[in-house]
Amino acid sequence: MTIHDVSQIAVIGAGLMGHGIAQEFANAGYSVYLHDVTDEQLETALTQIEQNLNVLARNTIIEKDSISPTLQRIQTSTELTTVAENADFVVEAVTENLTLKQQIFEGLDGICPPHTILASNTTALMPTQIGVNASRKGQILNTHYFNPPYLIPLVELIRSPDTSDETVEVTFELLTVIGKTPAIIEKEALGFVGPRLQAALIREAFAIVEQGIASAETVDLVVRNSFGRRLSVAGPFEVFELAGWDLVLAAFEELYKDLNSSPDINPLLRQMVESEKLGVKSKEGFYSWTDEKIEQLRDRMNHALIQQAKNV
Repeated sequence: MTIHDVSQIAVIGAGLMGHGIAQEFANAGYSVYLHDVTDEQLETALTQIEQNLNVLARNTIIEKDSISPTLQRIQTSTELTTVAENADFVVEAVTENLTLKQQIFEGLDGICPPHTILASNTTALMPTQIGVNASRKGQILNTHYFNPPYLIPLVELIRSPDTSDETVEVTFELLTVIGKTPAIIEKEALGFVGPRLQAALIREAFAIVEQGIASAETVDLVVRNSFGRRLSVAGPFEVFELAGWDLVLAAFEELYKDLNSSPDINPLLRQMVESEKLGVKSKEGFYSWTDEKIEQLRDRMNHALIQQAKNV
């Protein structure tokens, strides 16, 4: 199979990530079938896609006259067979439930044509786990997008020991063609690269707050106005190559001893969840959230991501 054999895309799950992934493929000219369990969710997804496309058009990232053709390339169905029976490439984007993902992949394995590649947008689960009940193990891998998928270019591409080179090559080329930046992760590991790095950062952030070193607001202020700005243009290895590893070693000799390295969940995080201080969804976390504040934060983040997209 080559990229020239790929014309029909199926996306399973039309929620937070799935609708954006479907949008990306359709905007790149591919025919897309989008699946979810209710017609209401599918209708919501199409509305969100249209809103996303209008935002991109207003910011001159796409042409306004491309919106209607993009929407016309997306068909929806609550029937998995209808969505998958002619698909050349499938992206599963349902909730992070291993049993559910295994059931979906087992079902897709029996529905899809023999050449079809099956990809999961899981945040942390490994392709070996997800495809355990499927027979086409050489055609299974993870494609981990970051939210929002239509504004953040990176897709982590995680292969299992069984994933064929052909599957990796076709997926890499397909993602590149639709404008993504695929990064091949050669070895299965929980959390891949991006989520592992984020987990390390938030673990230390919780430790700083729990130990009274600084407030959550101060931690956010420091990250936004210091290394967070650098990391938008250069990765950690690039940044420290500029500094020199001798200086890095000297700085870390003592600091590493004091960093949080506990394998246990920080008790402050458990306390926040037990107190139902969940953040935006409960309107209370380290911050108090009103609808206006939530919208302001989302607008600020989206504006910055749009500006980055325009400058690429």
